[in-house]
Amino acid sequence: MAESKVDLASLSLFRGTPAQVEESRRRTFPQWGGTLSLTDYLARDVTMESGEHAKDGKLITWVLAPRDDPTTLDFISTCETYKRTGLVHEANCYGVACVFTPPSKRGRGYASHMMSLLHWVTASRANLPKFPEAWGAPPEEVADAGKGLFSVLYSDIGEEFYRSAGPGGKGGGWEKRSEISTIWEVGTEEGDDEGWKWLTEEQLNELWEPPRRHSRHTCQRMVSADSTSQSGFWGVESTRDPGTYASWSVDLRPPPTTLIVTRLCASEEMFPGLIVKIKQAARRSGIEKVEVWNLRVGLKEVAEKTGGRTFMRNEHLPQIVWYGPEITGNVEWAYNEKFCWC
Repeated sequence: MAESKVDLASLSLFRGTPAQVEESRRRTFPQWGGTLSLTDYLARDVTMESGEHAKDGKLITWVLAPRDDPTTLDFISTCETYKRTGLVHEANCYGVACVFTPPSKRGRGYASHMMSLLHWVTASRANLPKFPEAWGAPPEEVADAGKGLFSVLYSDIGEEFYRSAGPGGKGGGWEKRSEISTIWEVGTEEGDDEGWKWLTEEQLNELWEPPRRHSRHTCQRMVSADSTSQSGFWGVESTRDPGTYASWSVDLRPPPTTLIVTRLCASEEMFPGLIVKIKQAARRSGIEKVEVWNLRVGLKEVAEKTGGRTFMRNEHLPQIVWYGPEITGNVEWAYNEKFCWC
């Protein structure tokens, strides 16, 4: 028998207890566990909690649960946030991930309500509208969260669901930005390594110096998550022009296996040579494709000449919500590149 819908005013958003966090991961295992066993899936996430990207309150699991039973394991929906410091605007910002409602509880507006409530625990409340009376009282503010200037997520269910989940409902949520991919077939082209230096994970860590240091945690998370490189290299740098470099990870699912470029810096003149090296790294690891997100205009033109195909994606849609003061034009999302959960 189908469950009856719960009054949204009787629900609120809470920071998950350790038991709720584990239950959330057990629920998501069938969908996101891949080739891992449940034991390995849970152990992996526990290990990752101690990583630089997650420790010290940077990672929080949220649960939508009854106000009168906030620690129940029969909570309704769940999601995660990763707190970061913005680069241009040095303020709190958040990445949202792992939004999940069990099939038995779907179709009742719970996930949308959870996402609307999420603004109230991540944003600066002074920048939010009046809390809707129909929702009861706002969620309690939580240590390690709040005061956010903006938050981002990647949608695989289209743009409308998250756009409509604003802090007051009915719009004002996350807006789509730059869903542009460029893909190359790896091919058989070879070349020597003169003028180039292959980079290990440790060498990449040394590369992330100011003002590029903000990229370090992203890269560390990427190379630790379900990825393989037969060569042991996760980047390449020009020895003639140290400002030319790239780092990557590997996307195993779904096929074909794809080398995902996580950071790229090159001039129009250096870009063709850099792409050759990236494709070499992919080929040596048995990878069939290379993908880059959001190449700047000048590099898109060069990409076409090197066999790259640029198109607008209909999946992994980057979306952003801005909580700060109004600014002229749209807020630009810099370094909008494929991330570990896309």
